Amino acid sequence: MRRIIQFSTGNVGVHALRSILERPDLELVGVHANSPDKIGRDAAELCGLPGHSGVTATDDIDALVDLAADCVVYTSQAETRPMEAIDEISRFLRAGTNVVGTSFVWLVAPDQADDWLRGPLEAACAQGNSTLYVNGIDPGFSGDTMVYSALSLTARATSVTVQEIFDYGTYDDAEFTGVSFGFGAPPDHTPILFSPGVLASMWGAQVRSLAVELGITLDDVLERHETWVTPEPIDCTMMRVEPGRVAAVKFGVDGVSGGRTVITMEHVNRLTEAAAPDWAYPPDGHPGVHRVIVDGSPGIEINAHVGTSGIDHNQGGVIATAARAVNVIEAVCLAPTGILAARDLRGSAHVRGVMW
Repeated sequence: MRRIIQFSTGNVGVHALRSILERPDLELVGVHANSPDKIGRDAAELCGLPGHSGVTATDDIDALVDLAADCVVYTSQAETRPMEAIDEISRFLRAGTNVVGTSFVWLVAPDQADDWLRGPLEAACAQGNSTLYVNGIDPGFSGDTMVYSALSLTARATSVTVQEIFDYGTYDDAEFTGVSFGFGAPPDHTPILFSPGVLASMWGAQVRSLAVELGITLDDVLERHETWVTPEPIDCTMMRVEPGRVAAVKFGVDGVSGGRTVITMEHVNRLTEAAAPDWAYPPDGHPGVHRVIVDGSPGIEINAHVGTSGIDHNQGGVIATAARAVNVIEAVCLAPTGILAARDLRGSAHVRGVMW
């Protein structure tokens, strides 16, 4: 049984924590929290499980490092405070504790990550003989595991498109996702996601990594985005959007080779199905889809829908994001030292322990 620390109990972390407590092959030994109202509370209470786990949340990182756990599940927001997050993760890695995570999406394709990020984490892994793995659903699963599966079925591919088409209306995350995407803002506002170079950095990493896997050379990686402004008020869980404000966004990153687009990773995200009626919708009335389309011989299309069985699709998305980290704990604990990508793990490594 692996001894685990959960670092953060936010939108994704709360589901990782619940999985750790529920799984018979994992033992929770520590929980990190920043909010004063969470510190000192039992882990079971924090994730909505009955009873008591006997593990209470703390903000004392030194005490957590001293637990010498097998692995940390790191789900704390890192993109907005990168240097602090590097320090937190490195402290565990240097002490010999492996880390799986859903933050630092650049590390989904670690071979494409910049030296300022990859360098200190690689050094920490080497010092502690430990391993780091970061993944999620998008970026993550749809741009690696899912696209590898689709491409494995074609004799020749001429282009590949990876899409997320999702109604974010039921996602209660206006503070980060809403602000980052520019929802509710005037159309002339530039949110952080659409600042020059951000899309090419975050999704472009998987575009470039996939090109390497395909053995092709890209001439350029281009980013694009557009917004849709609502003519009527839109009320949803995420926020209220007033007329004349942004209620849908469409963006993409295109890998260009030989003068044509060969790899695309794109999003269509709206607040309620009323937004952006002329843009693409998921198939068969679903509120969301992660899709891979391969043009070639034969053409391939794979659609994945999270949130069936009565679970809201946005709730399903964050549960699935947490699962991409929790499910590989055993494989990461057994892996060689360093920073891993999905291609470094067997496909079956992502399913160990999910049925009991």
